Amino acid sequence: MGAKHLLVMYAGSRRAPPHVTRSRDEARALAEQALKRAQQGARFEDLVAQYSDEPGAAGRGGDLGRFPKGAMVREFEQALENVAVGALSGVVETPFGFHVIVRTH
Repeated sequence: MGAKHLLVMYAGSRRAPPHVTRSRDEARALAEQALKRAQQGARFEDLVAQYSDEPGAAGRGGDLGRFPKGAMVREFEQALENVAVGALSGVVETPFGFHVIVRTH
């Protein structure tokens, strides 16, 4: 498996840094906005730079590379299993926040 993703965190999500103060609902709305823009053809790497709270994500365009089954949280992997290579997931909630994922492998 392989993926690129953006992660919108909220206050209280796992590993959220102190500067992330948005609510869960605000985070979901931002992730939905990013998904809509991706569906309209925006470059995913640009969306990662604008929306993602994951440290270092912008520098690699959200690319997680390849990883074995079981390396990611269940919700993330289930989303990947349900999309074709090159396709976007919907908004996926995990303990870390809300993801928009592109399957790469």
